[in-house]
This record gives sequence, structure tokens and C-alpha cells, in this order.
Amino acid sequence: MRESLPSATRAASPTRPRSRRRVVATAVALAVGFSAFAAPPAIALPAVPVSIDVLTTNDFHGRLEASGGAAGAAVLGGLVDYYENLNPNTLLVGAGDLIGASTFTSFIQQDQPTIDALNAAGLDASALGNHEFDNGRDDLDNRVIPAADWPYLSANLYEVGTTTPAYDEYFVQELEGVRVGFIGATTEELGSLVSPAGIASLSVGAVVPAVNRVADQLSDGDDTNGEADVLIMLVHEGAATTDIASSTDDSVFGRLVSGVNNKVDAIVSAHTHLAYNHQIAKPDSLETRPVISAGQYGEKYGIMNLSVDPTTKELLAITSDVRPLANATGPGPFAPVPEIEQIVADAVAVAAVEGAVQLGNITADFNRARQTAGTENRGGESTLGNFVADVQLWATEDAGVDLALMNPGGLRANLSYAAIDGTPGDAEGVVTFQEAASVQPFANTLVAMDLTGAQLKAVLEEQWQPDGSSRPFLKLGVSDTVSYTYDPTAARGERITQIFVAGTLVQPTDSYRVTVNSFLASGGDNFLTLARGTNRVDTGKIDLQSMVDYFSANPTESPSYVQRAVGVVLPEGPFAQGSEVTVDLSSLLFSAGEPNTGTATVSLGETVLGTSAIDPAIVDTTDEVGRASITFTVPEGVFGAQTLTVSVAETGTSVTVPIEFAAEVITPDPDPGTDPGTDPGTDPGTDPGTDPGTDPGTDPGTTPGTGTGSGTGTGTGTTGSGTSTGGLASTGADVGNAWLLASLLLGSGLLLVVARRITGRKVGTSK
Repeated sequence: MRESLPSATRAASPTRPRSRRRVVATAVALAVGFSAFAAPPAIALPAVPVSIDVLTTNDFHGRLEASGGAAGAAVLGGLVDYYENLNPNTLLVGAGDLIGASTFTSFIQQDQPTIDALNAAGLDASALGNHEFDNGRDDLDNRVIPAADWPYLSANLYEVGTTTPAYDEYFVQELEGVRVGFIGATTEELGSLVSPAGIASLSVGAVVPAVNRVADQLSDGDDTNGEADVLIMLVHEGAATTDIASSTDDSVFGRLVSGVNNKVDAIVSAHTHLAYNHQIAKPDSLETRPVISAGQYGEKYGIMNLSVDPTTKELLAITSDVRPLANATGPGPFAPVPEIEQIVADAVAVAAVEGAVQLGNITADFNRARQTAGTENRGGESTLGNFVADVQLWATEDAGVDLALMNPGGLRANLSYAAIDGTPGDAEGVVTFQEAASVQPFANTLVAMDLTGAQLKAVLEEQWQPDGSSRPFLKLGVSDTVSYTYDPTAARGERITQIFVAGTLVQPTDSYRVTVNSFLASGGDNFLTLARGTNRVDTGKIDLQSMVDYFSANPTESPSYVQRAVGVVLPEGPFAQGSEVTVDLSSLLFSAGEPNTGTATVSLGETVLGTSAIDPAIVDTTDEVGRASITFTVPEGVFGAQTLTVSVAETGTSVTVPIEFAAEVITPDPDPGTDPGTDPGTDPGTDPGTDPGTDPGTDPGTTPGTGTGSGTGTGTGTTGSGTSTGGLASTGADVGNAWLLASLLLGSGLLLVVARRITGRKVGTSK
């Protein structure tokens, strides 16, 4: 049995791998002993380097059974066997999230089968991930850790309000005189990834200074505080992409990689579920060190080989690789370990019993979309996808969410009304625990985040996958708080035409709280915008458990046949009265046996403009099932911006569509107004008077007057001997000219003013 060195002294597992290592080591020692008696001393040869293999896993999440790309726990044990047979100096370590967010087989027993399987596989040490805290610190400290034969490590978790480490910070294993040390660390975002109440007794510190502190301690030459010849960091934090730039940039992980000091010889990472293998320069050094992650679920494994001088304990070389674990084409295949196979089989048997528990009832099938051949169509809107989104919205209401989105690939079976043969506890209309687990077997957690209206539109645009994708379109299930229209003929990035949340049109700058599963939250299925959501909180709620809780609160459910997304192709307006307009509609029906007949109606207010029977033919890989084309004539008296309503009475589907009609044309009135009058006065007078006066007057008056003049019209007057200061000559004939001018100005309404001004001018210039 290998002896571990402080600070993580644990009882050795009484399981196969550890006893085998002891036997191998003993056999080697006996062989060396017998050889000493069999031959005389030889000339001293250069010391042969000690070769140590370090196997790594991360984000296992209780994937006990082989499924898809996941190899299963028994094969993981076979991996250790394989390498131990090649090199007795083999270690298996983890970087966190080994349990939590697990599949039904492990989840139903609080991950105890996974702990048992990892014990049997000979896991030597692991960092603490965030999912180890899913049920709170008390559960981790009082149930999980005592059941595990390996130490859980974290150097940056402290008792609240102190610098006292809450967990073992490091683990040292000695192999052929070489001490290999592992320093653990946990993501600094722990507080936002689990329930705060569950870790209220912890303080989460920065990773880099904590790891550097322990690395310095293990390299200071003081055996009393622990020493190691080789140091490897196990950290539950990871790169955002598999590109090396994500491990060297100014990101959380990039700063971690560059900030950990030169005493750390390798970094084993996790958390982002990505597989990568990089060689990255140590800070201020030409030397590089491996930075690796084995992805997720036991699909791959990491392998590092250390070559160490047995005399000087100098690390001579370190190599690294990340390889497939399931269906391995390289070393292997790795034979499943019978002991672990039995652990898994026992867990499956328990799950079968627990799975027979009846959760609730349904009145009809909740289906995934179908292709014409009857196979699953991930490009079609489905009653099941929308229902799961509704459930996840309900489950995270306490996080203040507005809507939820669900990826079609996360739905692995239908919820069937008919009883399924061989399913314990099932009957018509009954939903069992096992059925619910079959729908969502990935045990994703639900993540809440903020998206702007523009980002929400971008997410929906990303349903159209990159060119060359095996599935060109992935239809997101949306909660019933969301509806939208799209134009399937538009250019990439311009197809979503309207989005409504809670009945209100979404604007680009609006902000929404959105729930998605952890797969989508990381940008899975090319929904990259979701990886950029802000104020992210992992609610710690498992998608399957959310379904269980939902049926507990809502015992009977019926599928909704309302289409939450409708395709609308409308020519560009404006449209004149009397012209014909054709609206092409799609995505009006579901494709998996739901009601597939109906009539599409286009209305303007209370006026029905046109109707058409809906074509139920399936269009493979798309959401275009349920098509109709409606042509209508623009009615009279309708102008400018208006709103059409597209509806299907049989399903309850209804969406609004903006449309632009031609503006109203207004013809000018040829009569500008009232008649200003045609009589300028009854007697303008012909005699300017015999007394011109000496005062030109300071008030021209505001009324043209009705008098006939003060003179009698018989005087001869005088011949202008005075000096004129006005603009007109002082003659009797001027008055007639003035009225002629006034008459010409009648059309513009200036008669009275002009007449007044001219009369005043005449009076003022006569001297």
C-alpha cells in the first residue's frame, strides 16, 4: 500500500488497485533482493530515472453507465489497471465535479454508487469542484468525504472570516523515493454557482496566491511542513475554448495559468467540460508546463508521464496527452473491472425500483419533432421542448427569470401517454420517475443569466447552425412567455423579425433574465451568445429534479399546441388600396401526431382579409411544417403603419405582423378661404381738401372708416408747393390708383391694410 504524506493522511482503500500496487512493489523489492545475492557488485551505472504516470479525470458527474461517448466507471477502472500493469508508479487524480449533476442511476442514491466506483478504481486525490457542494457543505463534510477513500483538496477555501484552510490543501504521494505533490483549488465563482446558504461557513479566496503559498511551503526544504519533488495543481477552473489563446489571454483562467509560480510543474484543469492539452511557458521562464483537461463524463482521460532523477529528485521531463477512454484506438481497450461492473449493476437495479415511482399524469403525448421517416427532428418545434422550457422557467422563478430556453438535443425520449412495456409502475397517462429520467438523462443544472434584447435575438438567430453542420437548424424550446416571428428566406443573422416577452415587443436595449441548462450556458450546440450572458448563477437545480418537483406541484399536464414561433414572409410595402398582397406562413403545426389540420387566417382588426387551409407536410431538418399562403386585397380607407394578426383557431396560435400601407393622399382645396369683400368704400372723395393741415398725424388709425370726406369736392385746391416726404405725389388722382392697387390685392387678404397705409401716406405728405 502506498504511503501518502501530510497533509492528507487517509485510510487506504481496501480495494483492488491499492492492494495490487502493494503486490507489484513487493515483487519488485524481492526481485532486487534476490539479485543482490545472485551476483557480485557491478560497476556503478548512471541512475535510471523514475518514471511516473499520472492519469487524470474531471467533470465525471456520476456517469456510472457506459452511454454514448461516456465509457462508464468500470472502464475507468480498467484504464488504471492497464497503466499499472505497464508501470506500477501510476496515480489517478481528479479535478473536481466527480459527483453532482449526475445521471439517474447515481443521482437517485445521492451519488454513493459513484463514490464506491471511484474508490474501487483507486482514485488517489481530487480537487473540490462546485458540484461537490450541490447539497451544501454539511453534506460534503459529513457524508461525501467520509465515504471517499481519496482526499478532496482546496487551498483557496477557508473557514469564514479567517485564513484557516477548510479542507486539505495538498496531497503528497511517494513513489520510489520521489515525492509527487498535488495542490487543489476551487473556482473563485463558487459563491455564484451553488446556494449561498449551503456554503455560508466558507470564504472563497483567490486561487493564485493560495496555490503559490502552498507551492512555496512544499518547496522550502522544511520537512515538518511537507515537501514535494514534483508539484501538480488540480484546479476546478478551465479554459473557455480549446484554443491555446483561452489559456494565455487576460481571462480568469489565463491569469491563473500565468500567475501560478514556477514551482508548479503541471496544471490539471476542469469546469468548462472541454478537452485540451497545451504546453504553456512558466512565468518569466523559457520552460513550459502541461495545462490539460480531459473534457467530461469519462469520455477522455489525461495522461502525464514524469521522468525524475532518483538521486537529485530533479524533474527531467514531463509529457502529456488527452486520449479517448471509450472505444479507445490508442492504448487499450481497457477491460471493465468486474468489481466496478457489479457496483454499477447494483445501482441500476436500485434505480429501476426508484424509477417506478409515479410522478404525475399527462392527458396526451409530449413529443419531440419528427422527420418524414419518423425519426427525431431537432430542427422542429416540439410540444416536449416547449414543456421542458416551461418547467425550467417554473423551477427558477425565485431567480427572477423572464423566460427559459431548451436545446432539442437534451431531450432523449418522449413522454408517452401509452404505457411502455417493461417500465415498472407505468400505466396509461402516468409519468414515472424513470420516464422523466429518460427524457433528460444528462443531469444538467439550470443556469440563470442576463441577456439584452439584442443578445436574445442573436441566440434565436444561432438556431441556424454554421454552414456544413450535420444538423443545419436546431430548434430551441421556449417557455410560454415567449413568441416570435421569423423569415426563413432572409439572410443569416437577419431572420428573426419580432420577439415578444410577456406580450411586449422586445427592444435591443431591454434586459431579460433567462434560464438555460448548463450545457447551453457554456455555448453548447453553437449557441455562443449564451456563453456571454452576464450575472450568471448556477441555481444548483438539476433539470430532472425540476421535472419531478413540477409534477408534484402540477399533478396533471396537457400539451400546448400553440406554436410559439411562426414563419412569416411578407413583401416589402407600402401597399396601395386595391393592390394584392401575399403572405407566406410556416411553422403553424407540430409534426409528431399532434392535430395537423387547421385554417390560417389573416386579419386586420376585426376584418378578415383572407384564409387558407394549412399544409401539414413535414419539411425535414426544419421547422417549416404547417404552411399556408394567403393573398388579400388591400381594403379602402386603410393607410400607413398597421398590424396584421395571423391566427389558427384550431391550435390557439396567434401572432401579430407589422405591415405598411400607402399613406393617405390629401388633395388641396381650390378655395383658400372666405370672401374678403369687393367694395372698397362708398365715396373715396375727389377733393384732397383745402386745408392740408400741419400735423401729419401720429396715429394712422386702425379702421379704414366709413365717412365720405370733409370737403365738398368743389374746391380747386393748391398746387403742391410743399415738400413731399411720402412716397406718392399729392394729387387727387392718387386715390383712385390706390384703390385699384387694393383691388388687385384682394385675393391675398391685404385690401384693408394696404388701403389704410396708402390713405395715411397721402394725408401725411400734404403740406
